Amino acid sequence: MTAALPLLILMTSLVPAVLGFFVAQESHVLRNTLNLGGALLKLGLIVAMLVAVAGGASYESEVPLAPGLVLLLRVDALALLFVSLSATLWLLTTLYAIRYFGAKAELSRFFGFFSLCVAATTGIALSGSLISFFIFFELLTLSTWPLVAHKQDGASLRAARVYLAYALPGSVALLWAIIWLESSTGPVLFTEPPDLSVLDPNALRAIFVLFILGLGVKAAVIPLHGWLPTAMAAPAPVSALLHAVAVVKAGAFGMVRIIYDVFGSEQMVALGLSVPLAALASATILWGSIRALQQDEIKKRLAFSTVSQVSYILLGAALASPLAMIGGLVHLVHQGLMKITLFFCAGIYDEQAGIKRIEELDGMGARMPWTSACFSLGAMGMIGLPPLAGFVSKFYLALGGIEAGAPWVLGVLAGSTLLNAAYFLPLLHRLWFRPARADAGGSEAAPALILPAVVTAAGSLGVGLLAASDLSPLGWANLIVMRDYVP
Repeated sequence: MTAALPLLILMTSLVPAVLGFFVAQESHVLRNTLNLGGALLKLGLIVAMLVAVAGGASYESEVPLAPGLVLLLRVDALALLFVSLSATLWLLTTLYAIRYFGAKAELSRFFGFFSLCVAATTGIALSGSLISFFIFFELLTLSTWPLVAHKQDGASLRAARVYLAYALPGSVALLWAIIWLESSTGPVLFTEPPDLSVLDPNALRAIFVLFILGLGVKAAVIPLHGWLPTAMAAPAPVSALLHAVAVVKAGAFGMVRIIYDVFGSEQMVALGLSVPLAALASATILWGSIRALQQDEIKKRLAFSTVSQVSYILLGAALASPLAMIGGLVHLVHQGLMKITLFFCAGIYDEQAGIKRIEELDGMGARMPWTSACFSLGAMGMIGLPPLAGFVSKFYLALGGIEAGAPWVLGVLAGSTLLNAAYFLPLLHRLWFRPARADAGGSEAAPALILPAVVTAAGSLGVGLLAASDLSPLGWANLIVMRDYVP
């Protein structure tokens, strides 16, 4: 039974996805039961494995696809970090989406691709080999494209085309890297680092660059980030999924796997790849924040904030010091909680008050206090105010920069924090300290829409307050690094 657990976790998303396409539009109860039931079952399975995996256990499932080709699924501590985030936020986003869409059209199509997207993300988290990772990585592209295009208006269709224009060349680069590497080393399993000595150092550098290009599209590193702000034409639940659970996190997680489990941090340093990669992450952090300052639409400001914040994960991995690695890994979870809170709230402002632009937020703190309080917690966490989640991430990245002999990282973090404050504090000032416009509307008469934001906002605070716990995201990241990646 234990050998089937990784496959069972995947099926909790895949089965609702496949069945969901055949549910009649008017069968709301059946569709909601499928999605919520799958999400609850997945979360239960993950919780049941936490203690065993913390003790060193792992679980594997193999699915033969063709002669010599096996889909390998593996639950280890790193996989569990990502899949736990995915499962928790999938459940909350499903609740949010059910209330957000109500009885609108094409819901079976939406929730079918929605669950397929989560299945792909789950597969990425659980992949035990490079080729398994690639299969799910491409499934993620195919399942998110229809979500971006869901409204089928001009802006949505254009955003979907832009997304594919970035994603497909990235797929080519990723496949090229895998074929080049495995043609020399044989199939690459994440539990057994390949023998890279069979390749010339320059070939290894070229392969590494191809991996970064292929994964960097979804991770939205500059200059491969242009699709993400455009994709904000999608509905709010899709934006939340793209930014906090699925696409950008899949790219960042893939980079972590390549750095830790394929090349290894020592090999990356020996090849002279660590500093350039850290510089790329730093440039993305600062550039994303600068571009966020220039946006007048709430969702686009949040989108450029994501461009910046996701590269904290890459920075931690690139620095290759234990504390920096911990900071990067924990930010995988922390950024997800904070950013999904902000997108939930942006969707509530839009749906309940017709607010899309920053200047329209004036006085909404009094009119929509729960939504505004959640938005404020998410924003202050992104700035890095203690004791919120973002502070924990930045603190460990700062310590990791010093540990790695790269004190310039402190300047990057300080500059980013100032820019974070510059593009978030004016929004909070408008919410709480400006009078509402004469024609302002807005209400909070939709508890099912607000509850997910309350839960994730509370989570952003809770993971900071309880960071010392062994089962907190920080404790789990520490376990991963110290047990699996530090000699």
